[in-house]
Amino acid sequence: MEYKNQTNISEFLLLGLTEDLGLQSLLFTLFLSIYLITVFGNLLIVLAVGSDPHLHTPMYFFLSNLSFTDICFSTTTIPKMLLNLQTQNRSITYPGCLTQVCFVLVFAALENFFLAAMAYDRYVAICHPLRYQIIMNPRLCGLLTLLSLFISSLDALLHSLMVLRLSFCAHPEIPYFFCEVIQVIRTACSDTLVNNICIYFAASLLAGIPLSGIIFSYTQIVSSILKMPSMSGKYKVFSTCGSHLSVVFLFYGTAFGAYISAGIIHSSRKTAVVSMMYTMVTPMMNPFIYSLRNRDMKKALRKIVRSICTIQ
Repeated sequence: MEYKNQTNISEFLLLGLTEDLGLQSLLFTLFLSIYLITVFGNLLIVLAVGSDPHLHTPMYFFLSNLSFTDICFSTTTIPKMLLNLQTQNRSITYPGCLTQVCFVLVFAALENFFLAAMAYDRYVAICHPLRYQIIMNPRLCGLLTLLSLFISSLDALLHSLMVLRLSFCAHPEIPYFFCEVIQVIRTACSDTLVNNICIYFAASLLAGIPLSGIIFSYTQIVSSILKMPSMSGKYKVFSTCGSHLSVVFLFYGTAFGAYISAGIIHSSRKTAVVSMMYTMVTPMMNPFIYSLRNRDMKKALRKIVRSICTIQ
């Protein structure tokens, strides 16, 4: 890389996974399939929750928001990658890169908040069942959603504006297949101390607080389950949390793995592969996890599929 300071650059280079032209065609087919499965699967969840009155509960309200967030998250990154693979052009414009940075931050933070809200919903349902309808009322659910969107947008706007103050080296290269804020900052030639402090401070709050809420909720849930005398009752109550726990472990496991490996692995290709796990695999797997482990969701999805087949 040529370390020449340039305040006004026109584009970044996304290194992606490989430069092999033969593999790029295979990857295009693979990633297009992943994207279509992600959009179709999560869209079915949203439609099922919206169309079935039995699913008009706080838990499924947050699930539909989580599914919509997964669609937006995937749409922010994958189509541009598919375009680059198809055209064999690895570049992304400077405004396009900043836009991608902003939306990736918004939807990643929203995922955190919705997972925490769903954990709180399970905590209230299991530990305070008699007060569930009072506590988890539609107004609270709406406020939590709006507050999550506001905080996520504010955080993304702050980091995007702080990237604007940086000057970059000529031909900056990003090892991912999308513009991730930390990787973008690493390509800068100017001082990035303030940016790094803000990123790690915000990440510790926006990831730490929801994760702490999830851990607290499940600590209380496990404590309540252990007090139950019946083994069948314990299993039935805990099974209602199984899908959510699976998604939590998948999301935080892949996200932390990606960021930890980014500091350890020095190969840009391996770093890009790891980043795929939480940006592509997790949104694709969420619908399968919730549909395969939830009877109510299965029934609603069957109705949707029958309706689609009838129309056709």
